Amino acid sequence: MVELQNEHLTIQIAEMGAELQSIKDNEGHEYLWQADPEFWPRHSPILFPIVCSVNDDTYYVDGKPYHLPRHGFARDTEFTLIAEGKTKVTLALHENEETLAKYPFPFNLAVSYRLNGNKIHVVWHVENTGTREMHFQIGGHPAFNAPGCKAGEPLKGVLRVDQRGKLKGLKSYIDGSHEMTEIEVPSQEGLIPFDDEFFAADSVKLHDCQTTEASLLDADGKAVVTLSYKCPVIAFWSPYKKGAPFVCIEPWYGLGDPRGFKGEFKDKVLMNHLLPGASFMSEYVITIGE
Repeated sequence: MVELQNEHLTIQIAEMGAELQSIKDNEGHEYLWQADPEFWPRHSPILFPIVCSVNDDTYYVDGKPYHLPRHGFARDTEFTLIAEGKTKVTLALHENEETLAKYPFPFNLAVSYRLNGNKIHVVWHVENTGTREMHFQIGGHPAFNAPGCKAGEPLKGVLRVDQRGKLKGLKSYIDGSHEMTEIEVPSQEGLIPFDDEFFAADSVKLHDCQTTEASLLDADGKAVVTLSYKCPVIAFWSPYKKGAPFVCIEPWYGLGDPRGFKGEFKDKVLMNHLLPGASFMSEYVITIGE
């Protein structure tokens, strides 16, 4: 476990999955969900090389079938610590015999966490170290404690996004699948009330870069946690009717297979492509408080 600290925050990161484990302010208040297995046994997994699922856990590269579990393998793989300071850490993962059997592309994935005041910068760097074009998706899945909610009680709260107009999502199903059919997401002037029924169809996915910021509000309407991002999809999720007192705010560069999709991996919706030697870099920022 790696710990970073400044005058505002203390965070912890595990080498397993390069996963953020804890976010505490200088008063010791915990903001990140603490992975109670009764509800959901993770904190903030990294989704790579796919986001969500491929149909039947199977996808095709040049006609050859490969198999990946939901959200890929990075979240369950040990990363290597390659740089550590008081306020920044970088961990890395590259291909090995086991990953190549599931995902036939050599790669380097570096994940950095950096503290700056009351902000946590999370940076992903993906490099194609192979000799052919590489295809991948990547995403975050941080879970935050919902203000005023307790384990086993009905979930209730408000999210705020920086889009005051109508919000469009993708039609989704409780099994985690979706269609590329748009539906309206209930909101008013950028406020999105949520309860258990809000997650009756699994995650709520806002696509087409409709927003660049999403906040979890307390009872007074103040932002407790804010995510800033520049990704094509932001998703919200909490386990349906499990009394789980947390909400995930998930920045995604990718989507799962739409129902019925059986094409090549490279032709998936929101696929990222890297030529040999090329790299991809992106960042999202977690702000604690206002």
